Amino acid sequence: MDNSKIIEALDRDPLAQAQSAADQIAKITKKLSHQVALVLGSGWISAADSLGKPTHEFSATELPGFINPTVAGHGGKIRSYDLNTDGKITSVLVFLGRTHFYEGLGMNAVCHSVRTAVKAGCKSIVLTNAAGGINRDYKVGQPVLIRDHISLTAASPLSGANFVDLTDLYSKDLRNIVKQSDSQLSEGVYVHWRGPTYETPAEINMMRTVGADLVGMSTVPEAIAAHALGAKVLAISLVTNAAAGVTGEKLDHAEVIAAGKAAATRIGDLLAKVLPKL
Repeated sequence: MDNSKIIEALDRDPLAQAQSAADQIAKITKKLSHQVALVLGSGWISAADSLGKPTHEFSATELPGFINPTVAGHGGKIRSYDLNTDGKITSVLVFLGRTHFYEGLGMNAVCHSVRTAVKAGCKSIVLTNAAGGINRDYKVGQPVLIRDHISLTAASPLSGANFVDLTDLYSKDLRNIVKQSDSQLSEGVYVHWRGPTYETPAEINMMRTVGADLVGMSTVPEAIAAHALGAKVLAISLVTNAAAGVTGEKLDHAEVIAAGKAAATRIGDLLAKVLPKL
């Protein structure tokens, strides 16, 4: 099926497409359900190797509604893991890459991974991303838990009279679980920027003025879509560069990928510890 037909099917009935994809995952993995899903952002893919050997790995395009990622640093694979902690098995679904709003495919394509994960049984969704550090105290390579967000896209994955409370969108309970494994983790406010252009120094100054710590081009639509379906959401940003104007240096996507790879071991070890606890 070509991309236009996939998008048309997603827009016609996104939840039916998510259910069909979840049914296919169950067929491929021979698992009735998964408990936790992990979406890996730019440069994060190698962190998945710290989870050990997956029981299954397959192309996302084997499932209804998925289009291959077009952005460097994002794979097109999905993995299934069984993580054993004290004799308890947690089945984890890992998406190696995502679709971004700036790719022009629509919000339903952006949110298809997390909707599929929820339909596959996942009660907790972990979203990761590469972000620019607006907070001057942040260092490149530092992971930061997202406690809240500011959307500057004027777009939502929801439509109609679908009023969803976002007060605890980024679950405080899940953040506390992660901080039990790494008490040094900071929390911050993430700005969703449409992209694909990076922000100007003046825009970063505006964001800092209204209370932002991080800026990136993903995560927020997925968080809202998963939360609207009843899942708990944990979001982690990796500071891969200082935001525009902070250091005076120009921004470069290759720098983002390199910083993510450099921090992969630390991030992967953290994920391996906390995913079974979620």
